[in-house]
Amino acid sequence: MSPETPASGPGIDSPDARGRIALHTTGLDLIRNPRVRILGVELLANDWYVLRKTTFEYEATDGTRSVQSRETYDRGDGAAILLYNLERRTVLLVRQFRFPAYVNGHDSGYLDEVPAGLLDEDEASVAIRREASEETGVELGEVEAIFDLFMSPGSVTERIHYFAAPYLVGATSGFAGIAHEGEDIELIEYDIDDAIAAIGSAIVDGKTALLLYWAITRGPFSNR
Repeated sequence: MSPETPASGPGIDSPDARGRIALHTTGLDLIRNPRVRILGVELLANDWYVLRKTTFEYEATDGTRSVQSRETYDRGDGAAILLYNLERRTVLLVRQFRFPAYVNGHDSGYLDEVPAGLLDEDEASVAIRREASEETGVELGEVEAIFDLFMSPGSVTERIHYFAAPYLVGATSGFAGIAHEGEDIELIEYDIDDAIAAIGSAIVDGKTALLLYWAITRGPFSNR
């Protein structure tokens, strides 16, 4: 099948399980980079998120042109937040089972992470307050936007919006999460120095490591 001739089926010319159509057209209108000409998009999977194969002509810096293809995994954009208590010098993380980490060699699959989630059509600042409330149940102070980053731009389209906020001391242990969504979340409170020391051992989540380093270099635990 040539890239200019998409197949038919759910997610293309009829609604898929989430009511989506025309999923094979994403990227066809891209013209921002004159050295890239999109030739076609093939829909590979759309069970929940969307996997596409895009074929394009690319002009290298020396002027030569080649036809290339890339698979991209589209799960929407997300947000993550560092919850901290300046007086106690603590951060509040969540521990939950992550099958992709488990299948790729992590001993238990339970990762200690900052609260995070997908935007689900909300503004990033709204989505992260929702996720923090659902995952921890603590009361937040003012939420500060930090930066937006692509975490795996070689294959995943997701852009993550990063935030930080103080949390009020309360129920900082126990379990949280939304049961009917399959969430089984344990709250873990770390001393900030212990959290930094745990990066690469107990803490192996990339977005969490980024926010912890930000906290001690430019954030609430820095000398700024």
